[in-house]
Amino acid sequence: MVRPMLGSAEPFAEVAQPGRRIGHRVEIHESIGSTNDRARELLDEPGGEGTAVVAEEQRAGRGRRGRSWTSPPGVNLMMSIGLRPRLDASEAWMLGPAVALAARSACAPIAAVALKWPNDLVDADGRKLGGLLVETTLHGDELVAAVLGIGINVNWRVADMPAELAEGATSLAELAHREVDRAGLLGRLLSELEVEVASIESGASPIDRYRAACATIGRLVTIDIGSGLVVGRAVDLDAHGALVVDTADGTVTITTGDVVHARSGEWP
Repeated sequence: MVRPMLGSAEPFAEVAQPGRRIGHRVEIHESIGSTNDRARELLDEPGGEGTAVVAEEQRAGRGRRGRSWTSPPGVNLMMSIGLRPRLDASEAWMLGPAVALAARSACAPIAAVALKWPNDLVDADGRKLGGLLVETTLHGDELVAAVLGIGINVNWRVADMPAELAEGATSLAELAHREVDRAGLLGRLLSELEVEVASIESGASPIDRYRAACATIGRLVTIDIGSGLVVGRAVDLDAHGALVVDTADGTVTITTGDVVHARSGEWP
């Protein structure tokens, strides 16, 4: 059951801007299974496209490759938006970099944020402070729907994180040394998403800007591609956002995978 949130919902709701495609309405939930699932449902409702679904708690939040997304209620930003992008299926890959760039820009007034290929927000030391999940629906060569899911650690202090997360995670409040206005962050995020989505729909590739912000490039990496591990130095992104890695056996191009380890330095 979807349970709308009361009381503290007002600051989030005030971020909505009627007439705008992304964020013309904000739907806030005290608790929900998954904001991505709710955003997908809204695509079948009148005026549902572009509604920002925000949750204080997700009971079934997920990240890439079926992982769960853990967050205590009331301190972070968990948001999803359903869209019917004006893109061909061959252009769907641009949504990931576009969402990442939007999230980075929204965080910029608070703290410097870099991008970790393919879907993480990190600080200068590589600690994770956010993740992205873009789920697309394709019919042949047609991209019929996309759900953009974003989770950002905002006011979650490292001291309060579970031990298994604390070593490799951080939050905007930790980086800024102060509490962060989550509603203000949401407002900037919606504005940046509006700009980035319009840009790729106009035919502009985000890859050069994503490449410039990608902290993975230049690092020694170990990448889980599902069927095994690829070890080498990440040297570039190709024109469609795939990671180019120099390995001991030659150069490989990776379209999907998780960077499970990255460090600077020379070959071991």
